[in-house]
Amino acid sequence: MGDALGASFEGSLSVSSSQDIHFGGRWTDDTHMMIGMAESLIANKGFSADHMAQTFMSNWEKQPWRGYGPGPPRIFKMMKLGVPWQDAAKQLYDGTGSYGNGAAMRVAPIGILYHNDKEKLRETAIMSAEITHTHKLGKEGAAIQAYAVSLALQTETNTLKPETFLEKIIDFTKNESYKAKLKKAKHLLPIQEKREITRQLGNSIEALNSVPTAIYCFAKNHQDYTKAVSYAVSLGGDTDTIGAMTGAISGAFHGQEKLPPTWKQKLEKSEYLSDLAQKLWKLKTSFSNQNHETPKV
Repeated sequence: MGDALGASFEGSLSVSSSQDIHFGGRWTDDTHMMIGMAESLIANKGFSADHMAQTFMSNWEKQPWRGYGPGPPRIFKMMKLGVPWQDAAKQLYDGTGSYGNGAAMRVAPIGILYHNDKEKLRETAIMSAEITHTHKLGKEGAAIQAYAVSLALQTETNTLKPETFLEKIIDFTKNESYKAKLKKAKHLLPIQEKREITRQLGNSIEALNSVPTAIYCFAKNHQDYTKAVSYAVSLGGDTDTIGAMTGAISGAFHGQEKLPPTWKQKLEKSEYLSDLAQKLWKLKTSFSNQNHETPKV
């Protein structure tokens, strides 16, 4: 929903008010790749990088018009020529790999599946990121976003304290650049000036300049799902992805019953998305019931 809300405003300097934000329901590559991640985890009964890479490529071939950034299609085209995905991803951007937010925008299913095992969550989120994003900032962004989803899922709605929520994510974070951004986010909670928020946290496609922003948007507006994602979109910039990441955290926190009914009705393939969520949760509970095992990696 956050992706669909932000899709119409991507690249805007800002959106002046909530009245300017209308929900159309059509989502982009952010949700398309999240769907692929969920489909792979369910079909494979856990994480397989090879299976997930093939699922991403297959979904892209079916709907390449979803608004994919330049990186993943380059990787998929190399894969079709026989280049292993491990090698293809490393060839992007003069061999440094991508540090964009593409790995973080799709990682919510891992945050759900591994929500009660921080180390397995980190390990799996990073391995999933490496399919397309091999730069350390791209990988760490995915891990942090997955943890934010898992933390929101486990927090009772009437007990969340924004400062404590951010402190737990700071403690989870291993990269100093992300720690610094998240500490800024904590200090910015009382600030109302949106230009100051984007100046200090960012609102662009780099994971470092969008993952902390999405977490901030949720923490600042955690009481209401619609308010959280609308606020994220109102910051401008990479609105679909920051909206998607904010929506993933806020949705995990509030649950499906708190999502706006009119948005559910308009959301593209909403029944399929809901079905994927149910299957993902059943997978999680099935492993938990079998001698408390966690899904394979």
